[in-house]
Amino acid sequence: MKIASVVGARPNFIKLAPLFKTLKMRFTQLIIHTGQHYDYEMDRIFFDELKIPDPDYHLGVGSGTHGYQVGEILKKTEEVLIKEKPELVIVYGDTNSTLGGALASCKLGIRTAHVEAGLRCFDRRMPEEINRVLTDHSSDILFCPTRLAVLNLKKEGITRNVFRVGDVMVDSIKENLKIAERKSSILDELCLKPKTYILATLHRAENTDTLERLKAILEAFERIPNLVFVCHPRTRRILEENGLFAKLSEKILMTPPLGYFDMLILEKNAEKILTDSGGVQKEAYLLNVPCVTLRERTEWVETVQAGWNILVGADKNLILESARSFKPVSEKKKIFQAGASKKILRILENYLYNT
Repeated sequence: MKIASVVGARPNFIKLAPLFKTLKMRFTQLIIHTGQHYDYEMDRIFFDELKIPDPDYHLGVGSGTHGYQVGEILKKTEEVLIKEKPELVIVYGDTNSTLGGALASCKLGIRTAHVEAGLRCFDRRMPEEINRVLTDHSSDILFCPTRLAVLNLKKEGITRNVFRVGDVMVDSIKENLKIAERKSSILDELCLKPKTYILATLHRAENTDTLERLKAILEAFERIPNLVFVCHPRTRRILEENGLFAKLSEKILMTPPLGYFDMLILEKNAEKILTDSGGVQKEAYLLNVPCVTLRERTEWVETVQAGWNILVGADKNLILESARSFKPVSEKKKIFQAGASKKILRILENYLYNT
């Protein structure tokens, strides 16, 4: 029985890795890589480090507007699915590859499963939120990481084939953290000592495409001591186009995108993390690092409720104050359960072999 996974961006690869290894015990698998990310640091290095097989298909979609990307992914994925005729398509998270893959699958009448279903930040201005909602309403099986995700789906009338399985990213960290600690030399390369620096990432359109917000965040970054900024290629391009990159790189330590191992080590050893990434918020929580989120809303509401994540948006003063003084006020709760990959395997065995 054949399963196809549609992936195309860093968060997809991290979720795919533990599940692919588990599902291969019972299923033939295809990997369809849309090419949404195509820089080595955002793409190939994850396949190498996480021991994911080379994709069976690489669609080469590349960059573009959200509409262009989703349209090209839908069109090109459909061609592969017509040829391969899998019994199930799996999509991951909330990227354009996720939505494009889900739409291609459901329009062909192929059963679709969504890993990391039910997340909501309740801000439809965010492209990722649109991707989440449409993917969930297009899917036949919904694998939720948390209790709140299940409740979100119930409020939208989705209750059939909804499973709370835990989080595959927990599996990925458990499998790879010790390997990362052996193999990564990123702290030495950047001359960093554990818990003496603040790690920052910034890539979401709501922050990078509005110059006023971007400048406010960067002004805060410049005033935070010992800041390490891992700069996304798209963010760097926008900085360069607006004449901001050279000045910023003189004032703070900046790096290009990093592989999974290096990023895990930087996250684990940071004093705090500043980010607008959903995945980095969750990794911060799993690695016991306080997180300052550069957004007004988050899909990982539980991390805020637990007191380990604070939302500051693009408010320069709030960013600076939180970077200085934000500390969790309570013990960390166990929000994200391990073992999701094995639970998904058992559910899919029952679903595909008995229906």
